[in-house]
Amino acid sequence: MSLNPVRPWRNIYRRKSRQIMVGNVPVGGDAPISVQTMTNTVTTDIPGTIAQVQAAAEAGADIVRISVPDEASSKALKEIVAESPVPIVADIHFHYKRGIEAAEAGAACLRINPGNIGDATRVKEVIKAARDHNCSIRIGVNAGSLEKHLLEKYGEPCPEAMVESGLEHIKILEDNDFHEFKISVKASDVFLAAAAYQGIAEATDAPIHLGITEAGGLVSGTIKSAIGLGNLLWMGIGDTIRVSLSADPVEEVKVGYEILKSLGLRHRGVNIISCPSCARQGFDVIKTVEELEKRLEHIKTPMSLSIIGCVVNGPGEALMTDVGFTGGGAGSGMVYLAGKQSHKMSNDRMIDHIVEEVEKKAAEIEAQRAAEAAEAAE
Repeated sequence: MSLNPVRPWRNIYRRKSRQIMVGNVPVGGDAPISVQTMTNTVTTDIPGTIAQVQAAAEAGADIVRISVPDEASSKALKEIVAESPVPIVADIHFHYKRGIEAAEAGAACLRINPGNIGDATRVKEVIKAARDHNCSIRIGVNAGSLEKHLLEKYGEPCPEAMVESGLEHIKILEDNDFHEFKISVKASDVFLAAAAYQGIAEATDAPIHLGITEAGGLVSGTIKSAIGLGNLLWMGIGDTIRVSLSADPVEEVKVGYEILKSLGLRHRGVNIISCPSCARQGFDVIKTVEELEKRLEHIKTPMSLSIIGCVVNGPGEALMTDVGFTGGGAGSGMVYLAGKQSHKMSNDRMIDHIVEEVEKKAAEIEAQRAAEAAEAAE
């Protein structure tokens, strides 16, 4: 729930794509943009992989991808799928039989890389397995593994080569009357990826999976992904996203949601609006925000919280948030509720008090939602 008024200049007009299903998660059409991540455990470590899938799901992941590099991983996948709270995408490279095995093991989607899975005959066998086991497919074009004939034609990875690769493999699927697919055209270069995605978005109505591949570490990869994915999402391109970081998969999910939240495309959990702090601050803003982020992780209800160190911008920001705290003087600040001044609170009690107010507001929002749902069902 947001107190921000709707403004025409805030609107993003999403590209019209057809909708497919990844397990029970709709992708494309008017479905919410889904957030994905990928496990980095060894797949045959079944308990470790399940734990990582569950942690990602708890953080908000709608879909989780798992690498299936060998037959032992295919066998492990069946146990992992059975314990997963979210649909599993099987990541297939080099050996088409892994795709067949993953479909049989219960994967909701098969991610195949056209550049390294083999010829059209092998792709057809994967298509048959997907159809037989109710799987969707993601065509995963990557600048780093384009087909040889395209590299010879274009001389290097470029947007035109990536789009052509994607369309060639779309044709194979469609020639086999298979339409439950989405597509990605990833690159580690933001400009290359953005141009390729714009090209593929114009050439097909298939749902699009967004990603800047091999983006980097937590800080650098977050920035690169925010620029690349943010601009594409702003243009209305993208139906599902994965932020690729050299970090814990949970961090990928968090960053993915923050990108979507910043554009008003998804809302989950507490959106903290806070100042960078300066000499005017009436309390330690940085330490306070760090503590609040940890203590409010359990809140899934969309809501806003402003934490501002002084009265320069504090009251104005608080007017637009569900809960707010603005630093004042003499060791205390002002608490705002629903955009209005409510009461003063001492700095030493402020964190506990804010957590209580946020939890109370979240409970009110959920109760209101439940009442509205019950009324609609009558």
